Amino acid sequence: MAVILGVDTGGTYTDAVLMRDETEVLARAKALTTRHDLAVGVGAAVRSVLNEAGIAPGAVGMASLSTTLATNALVEGQGGRVALIYVGFRAQDLEAQGLADALKGDPVCLLKGGHRHDGTEAVPLDEIALLAFLETHKSKVSGFAVASQFATRNPAHELRAMELVHEVTGRPVSASHQLSAKLGGPKRALTAVLNARLIGMIDALIGRAEEELRVIGIEAPMMVVRGDGALMSSAQARARPIETILSGPAASIVGARWLTGADHALVSDIGGTTTDVAMLRDGRPEIDPDGARVGPYRTMVEAVAMRTTGLGGDSEVHFLSEGLVGGVSLGPRRVVPVSLLAHEAPDVVLPALEAQVRATTPGEHDGRFVRAVAGVGMDGLAERDAALLDRIGTGVHPLAAVLRTRMEMGALKRLVARGLVQVAALTPSDACHVLGELTAWNANAAHLACQLFGRRRTGSGDVLAYDPIVLAQRIVDQLRDQTAIALLEVALAQDGMDEGLAHHILMQKGLNGHAGAVRIATGLNVPVVGLGASAATYYPRVGVLMGTDMILPADAGVANAIGAVVGRVVVRRSGSVTAPSDGLFRVHLEGGPVDFAASDAALARLESVLRAQACEAAEAAGAAEIEVWVDRDIRTAKTEAREVFVEATLTVEATGRPRVARSQT
Repeated sequence: MAVILGVDTGGTYTDAVLMRDETEVLARAKALTTRHDLAVGVGAAVRSVLNEAGIAPGAVGMASLSTTLATNALVEGQGGRVALIYVGFRAQDLEAQGLADALKGDPVCLLKGGHRHDGTEAVPLDEIALLAFLETHKSKVSGFAVASQFATRNPAHELRAMELVHEVTGRPVSASHQLSAKLGGPKRALTAVLNARLIGMIDALIGRAEEELRVIGIEAPMMVVRGDGALMSSAQARARPIETILSGPAASIVGARWLTGADHALVSDIGGTTTDVAMLRDGRPEIDPDGARVGPYRTMVEAVAMRTTGLGGDSEVHFLSEGLVGGVSLGPRRVVPVSLLAHEAPDVVLPALEAQVRATTPGEHDGRFVRAVAGVGMDGLAERDAALLDRIGTGVHPLAAVLRTRMEMGALKRLVARGLVQVAALTPSDACHVLGELTAWNANAAHLACQLFGRRRTGSGDVLAYDPIVLAQRIVDQLRDQTAIALLEVALAQDGMDEGLAHHILMQKGLNGHAGAVRIATGLNVPVVGLGASAATYYPRVGVLMGTDMILPADAGVANAIGAVVGRVVVRRSGSVTAPSDGLFRVHLEGGPVDFAASDAALARLESVLRAQACEAAEAAGAAEIEVWVDRDIRTAKTEAREVFVEATLTVEATGRPRVARSQT
């Protein structure tokens, strides 16, 4: 039989499954995700699942990994410091597509250069200015992104810039034309920036995971799930980590289909950091034609049409002081649950919480703790940030004990954004410990954290909640309500309506069955497949509120890991043919444009090149028995006398199941 290992690293848990021939789950296991070194959690989950199945490590014929790391990093604003080399664009182009926001003040080099729409050079590349920029910033960033005007029509300037980056800095570099074949310079630049920001994180995860598997005794090749649910080799994922955004959610969609056989349903996957909602139609996940959207960013990465919201079991609980009653909201930032931190460091957390409860005056940072994350790069830290990180050291501290001035809150936020520091605070996971619905961690710490949070004063001057159980129920109800809004947004978009209607007062009253002089009913007309380790805890309430069937598969908690096993290798390569003048047909290739006198010859050349590239990449990813499909989108214009060729886009798809070594076990 073929034994395949699937692993998913989520925000809180790392899941592992062993399957036989993609048809049967042999064993499943969980371990806590270890943020300081994700491979530790991977190793713990893998050892556990091998032990449960009674299978030797050498019997595993393939390992496949799905991860929310890239998705969570973008949602939480984490990642390395990068520099953008922007060729042929104007300064105002930095404001397009949210590019300036994504850069977050990281350095930019606006260079002369770039090409025209037809692939001819517009202005020579200013190599002197580029070399000066590289010398200045080579030790201040973790990587570079390069985007040149019309690079998808001629990538010569991007290729030359990449060459110089490698020669001068030795840092990794992401080129926009290698990530997307579509036009739209600022959006390609955004994709390249995010890719460069993620390279260090994903490279470290994959490298350490492979190393850990070898220590365990698994020599099988590793695959990684892409954002569209397909599989890619670990080497490809290291070079193009942006393609792993929505990897975990995409794997969950594939897993949901395998677990339930559902053809038409909303799939909602709740993790520690995010809730991911997508539509399953005719048994297949819908692909977003505009590119993957994660948090505030719309990229050019082909991925499932997934709505990712910063809402999960470990979302930070915020106090709403507006109005007389007050309330709570959740997310989008993930924090470490206080109950989990107390489970790991009880000697620090519990005494601090008890002292805060005894204090007659509530403190601004009550119930909040901080710890550093070991093994994360510290390049480019400001003096104030470095001083705060040094003060935190290697221990766990009450937040109030390390912050000396209000100005240091900014430094703390920057350290959290860089992934150097974790904050622990009240979360829905803590609320569930108070309600007795979860028992994995320290319930006493969760109770104290709710007691501290409930002492806050509302606009009327009253205490938010005297009873920790009352506050815990309010937090869980808030998660239910925010999940309902996320589901409604996707459903409304599917129906071609304004997703903002999900927040309308009439929609909200309809969910609660308003029946006065007017009767209002709102809900979903499709079932929901609830996935995630905590789905069984939170989602029955959501199904009741939405008035729909809530399908909770037995293996909902490891759906991502199952999806990582049952996916296929899919490689797509796209290119274009344009007609710059009558009787001239230009094929835009990696090595530069090539002209033909006939459209058929140009299309044949492009198809031949794309076929070779797609098949080569599929083979490199470990695919066997490769099948190829070709899609031709040919645009023409009618004149009075004839039909004129305008432009053609060809997409070649090569697909196959990955090779798996078969065992006699």
